[in-house]
Amino acid sequence: MGTTQATTYCRICEPLCGLEATVEDGALLQIRSDREHPLSKGFACPKGIAMTEVQNDPDRVVHPLRRRPDGEFERVTWDEALTDIAARLRRIRSDHGGEAIGWYFGNPATFSYSHPLWLNSFMAALKSPHLYSAGSQDVNNRFAASALLYGSPALVPIPDLKRTDLLLMLGANPLVSHGSIITAPRIKEELAAITRRGGRVVVADPRRTETARAHEHLPVAPDGDAWLLLSLLNVIFAEGLEDRRDDGVRARGTETLRRLAAAFPPEDTAARSGVPAETARALARDLAAAEHAVVYGRTGTCLGRYGTLTAFLIDAVTFVTGNLDRPGGGIFGAAPLRVDEILRLSGLATYGRTRSRVGGYPDVLGTFPAGVMAEEITTPGPGRLRALLVSAGNPLRTVPGTAALESALEELDLLVCIDLYVTDTGRKADYVLPATTFLEREDLPLPFLQNHLTPYVTWTEPVVAPRGEARQEWEIIDELARRMGLALGAVGAQRLAYRMGVRPSPRLMVDLLLRTGPRGDWFGLRRGGLSLRKLRANPHGIVLAEHQRTGTLRRRILHKDKLVHLDPPEIVAEIERLAAAPEPPPEYPLRLIGLRELRSHNSWMHNAPALMRGKRAHAARVHPKDAAEYGLQDGQPCRIASEHGTVEVPVVVTDEMSPGTVAVPHGWGHEGGGWKRANAAGGVNVNVLASPRADDLEPLAGMAHLNGVPVAIGPAT
Repeated sequence: MGTTQATTYCRICEPLCGLEATVEDGALLQIRSDREHPLSKGFACPKGIAMTEVQNDPDRVVHPLRRRPDGEFERVTWDEALTDIAARLRRIRSDHGGEAIGWYFGNPATFSYSHPLWLNSFMAALKSPHLYSAGSQDVNNRFAASALLYGSPALVPIPDLKRTDLLLMLGANPLVSHGSIITAPRIKEELAAITRRGGRVVVADPRRTETARAHEHLPVAPDGDAWLLLSLLNVIFAEGLEDRRDDGVRARGTETLRRLAAAFPPEDTAARSGVPAETARALARDLAAAEHAVVYGRTGTCLGRYGTLTAFLIDAVTFVTGNLDRPGGGIFGAAPLRVDEILRLSGLATYGRTRSRVGGYPDVLGTFPAGVMAEEITTPGPGRLRALLVSAGNPLRTVPGTAALESALEELDLLVCIDLYVTDTGRKADYVLPATTFLEREDLPLPFLQNHLTPYVTWTEPVVAPRGEARQEWEIIDELARRMGLALGAVGAQRLAYRMGVRPSPRLMVDLLLRTGPRGDWFGLRRGGLSLRKLRANPHGIVLAEHQRTGTLRRRILHKDKLVHLDPPEIVAEIERLAAAPEPPPEYPLRLIGLRELRSHNSWMHNAPALMRGKRAHAARVHPKDAAEYGLQDGQPCRIASEHGTVEVPVVVTDEMSPGTVAVPHGWGHEGGGWKRANAAGGVNVNVLASPRADDLEPLAGMAHLNGVPVAIGPAT
């Protein structure tokens, strides 16, 4: 077969950097960055390069596995596995209804265009509400806030880094994460360009992160973002600094927001926000005075007790300073496919359409919070969860309440994992089915097309054939549906065709969507328009414009009055809840936050040797003042305790931390059944410190409370 080169793109995180792969005799030999990619321009982070080791990992699952009564796994055929799984699912459906079957999907699922489409169709065919995702440990509050503000959870503003003069960044570290809810592969350069042209980048974070070191660091208290944002609104309104132009998007509820913000002057919020009053006042004035300014927040703002309120206030500050849907502010990207219409017609653009059986939490994009899964399994009654399929996820390491969830999984009639490894969750499964890596499938960055800072579209063919018997997730779902007699499809005509044996592939569907989209070729009627053939002829992708268009929000708002809603009752109630928040418990005087690591990605890349070099170890970061006060020594193990659990982990003493704050990365402490290096890496599951209670989730999006957790710290016993 010889040696060949293939062009593709990375699907680990949101920059979607261009990659070049060397294939020898059908096997992946090497990955390097794509110098001809128009956006990443030769950049790729260590994780993308290390996918060679994931692809060829001897620990990887490449054949269907069935768990024996002794707990060990044995190899079976696809036909044996699917026949048994489908029969057991049919029996559960017959006895208890389709609502007894659930699905949890992890972060990597979002980076496949076909996986979510088929998964959502499968769950819709079952008429099951039990759809869960890693979003409730990541970003669901952002979608909930957009639903309240604009009537659609899919309308999420991205910061216009190319044209802004002042960026206030909360809870984000893009020099390590490379950006989230924004696709900008060379984001480090985009941020540096702001300061080169005389602008400012202000990084609000309890830790002096890599991004904060490169720009202006504004130390804030863990989970103090909502207090800070309300104090900024207080100053803007009290001093008459709000934008009064009448040439853009209009809103209702401004007076209500003004009244609510009046109760949060910077002098009163400083103790909770961690930002001195004079600093907050100066920042508010600067945001109002800047020609182009924007506020941007990510994971660090999502995982506190007020995540949806914080996301809402981020947009509110951008709006009242006159920077929403304007160049240099918060802008709304458009895709070359009709994403808004696809989501609406498929019934996926929902918020609060249904509520969870346990806890009564609103759905977000059709999913419920993973924090209720354990109780959904153990709570008797109609709709009890009795079978669970897990794809590209490891909830036993990423969802709070590990002990309760692990015990609950034992009560299931069936647990199936579709994954690359036998993970911590996979070792509890009845079956582990081998999935392809992103290098073994075709793809289109469907969920991220609206997030590109520079409008862009690309397509990739598989780089290599699937190893062993690995299959794409959509193929597995499609075959299960066929064996169960389910008709899949987003609309009625598609389901009817499915019943008649016409089963269109994802490739055919995406070609139709491209060709009939706003930039499509309309089957030859529009010369130069997009089609799958055109994308295949441009393997490095196609830049569609220099900037995303502004002035588009008003026609995209789904509220009937076409106004931004600044006074939804849910947000009014959250501000009142914030104002009445009790003082933190004195027995837990410090606050725990997360930490992004360059060579980790959530819980699934600790088995790659290249990412684990240099004696990498799990560690907690604390300030020297706290180390001295609590008797901690650099490099020695410490004990971290919360109301819910205790962990022991080595400590790194560093002045990058704000006093009173402890930072511990998540995703460590593996006990999987198959990945040897990840297990040997050690560390702890820091999520045992978080509340496992279903009634303790953030109320508007069901977000897990993983940031700002009250803890005590001391030397390990």
